[in-house]
Amino acid sequence: MEIFQYEFMHRAFLAGIIVGLICPTVGLFVTLRRMSMISDALSHVCLSGIAAGLMTGIHPILSASAFAVAGALAIEKLRDAFKNYSEISIAIILSTGVALGAILLDLGKGYSANFMSYLFGSIVAINVKDLQIVMIMGFFILGVILLLKKELFYISFDEESARMSGIAIKPITVTFTVLTALTIAIAIRVVGILLVSSLLVLPVAAAMRLAKSFRMALIISVILSEMAVVIGLFASFYINLAPGGAIVMTSVFLLLGTLVLCQWQRYPVKAGQKVQQYQEESSL
Repeated sequence: MEIFQYEFMHRAFLAGIIVGLICPTVGLFVTLRRMSMISDALSHVCLSGIAAGLMTGIHPILSASAFAVAGALAIEKLRDAFKNYSEISIAIILSTGVALGAILLDLGKGYSANFMSYLFGSIVAINVKDLQIVMIMGFFILGVILLLKKELFYISFDEESARMSGIAIKPITVTFTVLTALTIAIAIRVVGILLVSSLLVLPVAAAMRLAKSFRMALIISVILSEMAVVIGLFASFYINLAPGGAIVMTSVFLLLGTLVLCQWQRYPVKAGQKVQQYQEESSL
């Protein structure tokens, strides 16, 4: 096929497949813990990191990762300060990320062209260094998730019981927030800053309408995510679309198709019943 005659498409597909695996894996826990807005906040913090990286000569994905991790830790710190209004922490970090990004972009006006490829993703711009960083960080994230899978599972459904059973809630929560930040940072090269949070949420939302167990929700969300990435990259190449937009719109269509299918078959169970089914799973 013509699309695979180009080296940059090989890199794009490899990076996309890794991102398509990591995003729904992290996104399922993000969704179950009702932390979806954190992904938006951290993606906007990455905006500042990308701008800072372009200005200083540091690789943009590494600088975005550093900024995202700092934002994740700041969110956790602010949550302690506003215990009864924890959502304020997300608004504070999101606003700070956007404001700092705007200032840095204004200071480094000569980098605006390069910055645009990070806003909506760019399959042409993915180089060997980008792919190496995505692979190393992607497998690191996946490894830590697998290491903490049981703890994250219990915390997601019953934090109080998990605390009483001796699970270290705070360290695991902070670790997971940092992993979410790193996931967003590595995904921006493929999907773009403005759309990266959608890849964490949309495949998971569709999977939760179909799955009757946590394990099945994870498997389905990964399959849907990889389908969106592959179809989106094909559309991006042949129709000359922004890869991030093509991937996310494919996810939207898959979600809409799932909702129509579920409505037609009268398949989905009530939300409370589904949560109970997830909780009855003893392991992943």
